[in-house]
Amino acid sequence: MGSWLNGLKHSVFIKKLVYMVIGAVSYPGLAIVNKLQINGMENLKKLPKNNVLFVSNHQTYFAEVITFLHIFCAVSWRKKNKLGIPYYLLWPYTRVNFVSAEETMKKNWLSKVFALAGAVMVKRVWVDESKETRKGLDPSDTRKISRALNKNWVITFPQGTTTPYAKGRKGTAFLIKHNKPVVIPVVIAGFNTAFDKKGLKLKNKGTKLTVTFKDPIQYNADDSTEKILDDVMNAIEQSVQFKPQSVNPS
Repeated sequence: MGSWLNGLKHSVFIKKLVYMVIGAVSYPGLAIVNKLQINGMENLKKLPKNNVLFVSNHQTYFAEVITFLHIFCAVSWRKKNKLGIPYYLLWPYTRVNFVSAEETMKKNWLSKVFALAGAVMVKRVWVDESKETRKGLDPSDTRKISRALNKNWVITFPQGTTTPYAKGRKGTAFLIKHNKPVVIPVVIAGFNTAFDKKGLKLKNKGTKLTVTFKDPIQYNADDSTEKILDDVMNAIEQSVQFKPQSVNPS
């Protein structure tokens, strides 16, 4: 990312402006052309303002994150289980970060601008758009995410890929052990039907999009990373027990 963008990403004013623009452009595809159903939205009001980790399954590069930002803004304006009229974009809630692959966010001008919405860029990457490959998590990436948790809510996708039922990364469990955040599992559905893989173009209209915020995961920080990761993958319904018989192993 260019030096000028590095400076802009720390500006709250710029972040709010990016939210307003992205929110206005994306709202019709989420709530008018398609139908967004939100479950458990009312529970978000009880959460602290920092050290909250949202762990979710992943179907597109950007559509789910954009949807979460809409929902968090709507909650801050006391909305309940729906977005309603998006006047919340006039003063959006911006104490949110999301974990994203560095190469994805640097790919073009649009992704660079979207990064200003709060991307925590890490080096586990897709080396080829036709085949997603995960690399190891750099220790500096873990520190970046920990710093974000100290200030804000953080969204992460434990699988690091849009492939359903792929194995989760132990880095997510390490973050939980180290930072002891409130961990909110999220289950999303319908986004890969409604949008292209990037999540920026509509493929189908009238799709039911669902976002379900579950109760916080109960864990013990002394648990092994394996157990914590298993609990996370079960909570976001991506473990082996949730895999349909027709889905081939990754």
